[in-house]
Amino acid sequence: MESRQVDGFAEIVSLGGVAMSKFLRILLLSCAAISPLLYAASPAEQQVAEAVKAPGLSVVHLWAPWCSNCQAEMKSGGWSKMIAENPETKFFFVSIWNAGEDGRAMLKKFQIGDQPNVTIVADSGPRRGDDKIKRFLDLPVSWIPTTWIYKGGDLRYALNYGEVSFPVLQQFLKDSNSEWSHSSETATN
Repeated sequence: MESRQVDGFAEIVSLGGVAMSKFLRILLLSCAAISPLLYAASPAEQQVAEAVKAPGLSVVHLWAPWCSNCQAEMKSGGWSKMIAENPETKFFFVSIWNAGEDGRAMLKKFQIGDQPNVTIVADSGPRRGDDKIKRFLDLPVSWIPTTWIYKGGDLRYALNYGEVSFPVLQQFLKDSNSEWSHSSETATN
């Protein structure tokens, strides 16, 4: 590789095929490494990211009032029952793909929102197009409803497929609260 100094910086004059290939790989890897740093979290995401670091359990539920699957979950009464039965768990209802509206009116219709362990927030992003939110808390978002369980900032369970089964969610909360370790297991060869 030939280069010459210009104002203290190396200027690449010519690169052979192998050197160019290496240069491009390094450039691509560098871009991939810094791309997460270029992502700016919304105020809602920043709020939830800080809150899930608390030592207890946190449930993050991504939803939108216009979504029929989200509406079905609300109509079943599962969320209001889940919130009432788990007062020590923090629940975050994050409205996404809803042009910044938090959907509070629909949540109240189903007795969700007045509980001290419930926080309602809205991502400011649009519902459609290239600017639509595709990540939240550094996890991919491709479908709603989506439900994640955190304990002390660690993701314990991610339900990314749609409507949640409330008995399964209750079991996941129980499992997330239990202390377990593989330290007592013996290795077998």
